[in-house]
Amino acid sequence: MKVIRRTQSISSLVAAQPSKLHQTFLFCEKQSGAAHFQVNADSSGNLPLEQAACLLAMHCMVRGQSPEDYVVMAEVESSFTMGLQEKAQQLLQAGQAVKSEIKVTRREEEVLRGILRGHANKEIAGNLNLSERTVKFHVSSLLSKFRVRGRMELVREASRFSNWAPPQKPVISVPAPREIHPLPARAQRVAHSHPVFAVTNAKPAVGGKLQLSV
Repeated sequence: MKVIRRTQSISSLVAAQPSKLHQTFLFCEKQSGAAHFQVNADSSGNLPLEQAACLLAMHCMVRGQSPEDYVVMAEVESSFTMGLQEKAQQLLQAGQAVKSEIKVTRREEEVLRGILRGHANKEIAGNLNLSERTVKFHVSSLLSKFRVRGRMELVREASRFSNWAPPQKPVISVPAPREIHPLPARAQRVAHSHPVFAVTNAKPAVGGKLQLSV
């Protein structure tokens, strides 16, 4: 991690050459903070004045600016930032620990699990044998403890903690469709050798028997 310090102006940087060694000098716009170019330090760790002045004049000419529109930012010695990352990491972990220590009652936890499952207040009340008004009271308490304003934000915030993560839906296995095979060649030959005729007309015949026409 590189930490840079901002000088007040280019003239102040040149007037007081640093006693500590630097590696690079960044030239940034005062208004936007955007870095436009950088100049490497010389062997003594100082700003090479002629090179920096030429580059600065060229950028000012192209952009229609003046040298006063720029500031110079320089790297500092690692001794200035010793322990910075470790301290920041400790503070970050402490903040996360405070955030994770959200205390809820047993009933609030039951209501929260119902919310994480996507249940409405009426459904949660029926499952817990509570009145809907009582469920609403617990929901308001949860919103306050998690410092959120709605149920969706509550779900997102509570889902960050593993002990309150919503249950995963069971995976339902669907059997693969069975492949329908065509009739064997022998069965097809039998079917063709025994055609089915449609009866189109039936007439009474001599002797009480029916005469069929196809």
